Amino acid sequence: MNTMLRKSVLGIAGLAFAGGLAAGPLNHHDATPTSAMTPAAVQADKPDSGKLIPHGVQGAQSKITLNDEQTANAKAIIAATKKAGLPERAAVISIATSLQESKLENLGHLGDRNDHDSLGLFQQRPSSGWGTPEQITDPEYATLAFEKGLKQVDGWQDMPLTEAAQTVQVSAYPDAYAQWEKQAAHIVAQHWNS
Repeated sequence: MNTMLRKSVLGIAGLAFAGGLAAGPLNHHDATPTSAMTPAAVQADKPDSGKLIPHGVQGAQSKITLNDEQTANAKAIIAATKKAGLPERAAVISIATSLQESKLENLGHLGDRNDHDSLGLFQQRPSSGWGTPEQITDPEYATLAFEKGLKQVDGWQDMPLTEAAQTVQVSAYPDAYAQWEKQAAHIVAQHWNS
């Protein structure tokens, strides 16, 4: 009897399952299409945009197409940020700063076009104590030097990007950093977990 009862229950369950497959979902309008689920799965691997741009972007945004060297420099900034134990927001500030200062190009001495003795991704100056020319043209060193300065800014995590970057860089154009926030956040979102 026990075997017969079990076979009956399994048979009914099998019919219900097969009927469900044949009939499909009861309310197919509420079903999420498979294509809509794929980006959500990919998005789960990306940093939260609220952490990347907590204040929203300020002003008009600029964007450039990155070549392989610029992308490698952005990845080096992200790697150095992780090495420093800093969050994604520090990488956004760092990349936006580098986009403004050098367009993510590791610049050597530019002769008459040079701003004093500024070098590297962040246009840091040996004469201002950032390091030797060899050090500040090393992407990891330059990023760690910039982020060391950033960590010394009280409340940098809660500041608008341009204010945090300007406090470290002391630029003649303090508002210029803001225009790169959206692209910097996109770069960090794309490469933080890669």
